[in-house]
Amino acid sequence: MYAIIRAGGKQAKVQSGDVIDIERVKGDSEELSFSPLLVVDDKGTAVSDRSVLANATVTAKVLGESQGPKIDIYKYKNKTGYSRRQGHRQKYTRIEITGIEMPGAVKSKAKAAAVTTESVETAPKTETPKTEAAIPAAKPSTPKTAAAKAQTPKPAAKPTTKRAAAKSPSKPKTPKPPAPEEK
Repeated sequence: MYAIIRAGGKQAKVQSGDVIDIERVKGDSEELSFSPLLVVDDKGTAVSDRSVLANATVTAKVLGESQGPKIDIYKYKNKTGYSRRQGHRQKYTRIEITGIEMPGAVKSKAKAAAVTTESVETAPKTETPKTEAAIPAAKPSTPKTAAAKAQTPKPAAKPTTKRAAAKSPSKPKTPKPPAPEEK
């Protein structure tokens, strides 16, 4: 059985006995409990219903605190004299998953086997034939008449004339000198 939990804004897939690092949890408690987002049992059945998962819990034991690797941050802008140097180490809490509890999911194997054998014996096998009334009939298609087609509005046609691209003249146009008159 495994579960998906959310811790510190991140999600993790956990099983009973797993040791994981989560973002630092402040407090002196040695036991933590998480509300799972998803639980998958040993048979492979996934449970993601919020109403069922509201009662489920994942318990963990705090093992200690640790720090992540050192991250160096350096900001620099050329030709301005701007430079900033900073460092960071993320703090983590190491936890061990002690158990995943799903209410109503824990049944003894003898009870589960007895319930399945009783249900097989008591359930009569009957087949229900499908009738034509149970199958919905398809809609008959109605062809449009010419009058109905003429009444449907058509979209307005696009103008077919092209506009001349507006050019900005580089030099103002000067009028041509008048032609010499012939006598």
